[in-house]
Amino acid sequence: MALIRRLTDRLIQKRVAFFEEELLQKYYAEVENMYVKMRGWRHDYRHHIQTMKVHVARGEMEEIQKYLDMLDDDLTNVETVVKTGNRIADAILNSKLSLARERRIQVKTKAEIPVLLSVPELDLCIIIGNLLDNAMEACMELPPEKRLVRIYMEMKGNYLYIALTNTAGGGKKAHFATTKGAGHGLGLLRVDEIVKRHGGYITRASEAEAFSTEVLLPQRA
Repeated sequence: MALIRRLTDRLIQKRVAFFEEELLQKYYAEVENMYVKMRGWRHDYRHHIQTMKVHVARGEMEEIQKYLDMLDDDLTNVETVVKTGNRIADAILNSKLSLARERRIQVKTKAEIPVLLSVPELDLCIIIGNLLDNAMEACMELPPEKRLVRIYMEMKGNYLYIALTNTAGGGKKAHFATTKGAGHGLGLLRVDEIVKRHGGYITRASEAEAFSTEVLLPQRA
């Protein structure tokens, strides 16, 4: 029995390590994609200026307005919209917000992390990334006009308080259990394990059309 337990533990550890590596590669790709878009916009900045100068020289004010509206929409899709004070949280949040826009999910965010946390950056990445992945997945069950994710982060005493709420379809059980395979389920289990290991707390609540998660993570001593 002891041998079987050791082999089982090793198998679980390998599976978790593989999952974390796969997850990190996914997050790195998402963040890099966001930065590529930002660098591309900056690279084209001079071209945009030259184009508008041509319109000005021709007195084409209506064309300038159309061009400015187009640039405004384009920049909205690539700009960094969240600055929490924590670099890994900023990277993950902004990459996920970019994906949410592509999926026509409305996101309302208020987040501030003014202190160092006891949770390592890798673990914070896993927590935020998994919670947002699960929230967006649930939103996709709904028509675009009903898709909404609310993100709130602030310090409460010596803990970082994270609250994430999303609209969702289906019944109560559908909100707690992901619908897309063992990898996603493992992600939620890893969030619970990480929060507990670092002395934090996590609670979940489900209503008819919404699902919420609250997390407390301790400040670094």
